[in-house]
Amino acid sequence: MASSAVVDVHDLRVRYPRWSRPALDGLNLHLHAGETLLLLGPSGGGKTTLLLTLTGLIPHDVFAHVQGRVHVGGADPTREPPGAMATRIGLMFQDPEAGFAMLVVEDEVAFGLENLRVPPAAMPPRITAALRAVGMEAYRHRRLDSLSGGQQQRVALAALLAMEPPILALDEPTAHLDPRATAAFYRTLAALRGQRSVLLVEHRVDRALAVADRVVLLDEHGRVLAQGPPYATLRRHRDAALAAGLWLPEDLDPRAGWRAEHSGPLRVDPPAVALERVSFAYPRGPRVLHDVTLRVPQGDFLALVGPNGAGKTTLARLMLHLGLQPTAGRVRLFGDPVENLQPGEITARAGFVFQNPEHQFVTERVDEEIAYSLRARGWPEAEVQARVQALLRRFGLEAHAARNPFRLSQGQKRRLSVATMLAVAPRLLILDEPTFGQDRNTAYALMDLLLDLNHEGVTVVMITHDERLVRQYARHVAVLEGGRLVWHGPAAAWRPRV
Repeated sequence: MASSAVVDVHDLRVRYPRWSRPALDGLNLHLHAGETLLLLGPSGGGKTTLLLTLTGLIPHDVFAHVQGRVHVGGADPTREPPGAMATRIGLMFQDPEAGFAMLVVEDEVAFGLENLRVPPAAMPPRITAALRAVGMEAYRHRRLDSLSGGQQQRVALAALLAMEPPILALDEPTAHLDPRATAAFYRTLAALRGQRSVLLVEHRVDRALAVADRVVLLDEHGRVLAQGPPYATLRRHRDAALAAGLWLPEDLDPRAGWRAEHSGPLRVDPPAVALERVSFAYPRGPRVLHDVTLRVPQGDFLALVGPNGAGKTTLARLMLHLGLQPTAGRVRLFGDPVENLQPGEITARAGFVFQNPEHQFVTERVDEEIAYSLRARGWPEAEVQARVQALLRRFGLEAHAARNPFRLSQGQKRRLSVATMLAVAPRLLILDEPTFGQDRNTAYALMDLLLDLNHEGVTVVMITHDERLVRQYARHVAVLEGGRLVWHGPAAAWRPRV
């Protein structure tokens, strides 16, 4: 084992059943005591597979063939069950819902402590300290399913911090967080620097570099491309990192200053979506939206931004009557009251890509997932197959056509969810965090595709926390804060609040 290494991986190969190639192919990596290691790699490059292996979830709970040597805190996770490994290493999942076991915030944070047999009297101060560290103390009695994705992510981190494992494995911990919450998260991580050993997987690197002691770059085959001091290593290997699809700091990314051109006409009568003094509150819950009036003209490319819990996803769901209807006000879709439209009429006009792609999967094969809506509309089978193959190629999913959608990487799931919505060529496309979990090349390819569709007349509404992509692609920006529309105007005039 490497000197002072608390994690030592040598010649690790992990292959899932029926995969044409290993997810990790000869990986060598070590993590020193007290070190924060930033792990960067393309979507589907094996980063999450590595974390699952280090925690023992592979091969005990998720079956895969594992070869090589792995030691974590003096134990072999391929031999020790995940429960035993939890005292050595704590994993924060990319999708916070995947790790939840309880219904209420406080109970979720207590759950891990109970499994570690922490005395009941010692739990309350640890729960309070963990929730305070992530800014969620005021939410301790809230139901988890009433929280935004970003708030759920912070609860997941609190649950991990409360357990006090010596090693933290964080799988894209800021993916669901708004910029202010991201800054707060990294302040928390900076305060832990040297006290814990941290293996940090991220796509958003600008803030992560400041807390990392070392960076390891992986290629698409799960092999080490380069490693060393964070910024210097990215600068030295910039071309190779860009080719591998890694996100870089804006001053190293040649595309960072690029801006899309929006010159086509906008049709305001009728707009694609019109919200007239819309308010919304969940039953027996707080009001989420307050008197929102917003018109999205046909042909617009609108970025809907704002802090976690501002009501962005709720507003987007109201636009298409997706299980919600306003408690006050009215929503019109291409001029018609949305509540008067049948579900088939709505889906013929608009598509919705969920923040969690798994919420929209209905079949057991990737290619069948894309074909589902086409067959439901009676397309001839030859046209269905042609459309499916075209979308598989466009989204880099050809090699995964026969796989179960739920077994894809998070980045691959996101690409599939967008492909399924594009299959029927809607006039309006609403996307909730479309680039979540995507590497640089795939994210730009997806955004360029959305821009092409927009130029062809498709109205795009995109919920995102990625300020770089807002500046590059949006034509207009709408800002929600506290359930209120506080700003709406041209993207060129938008200034994010820090």
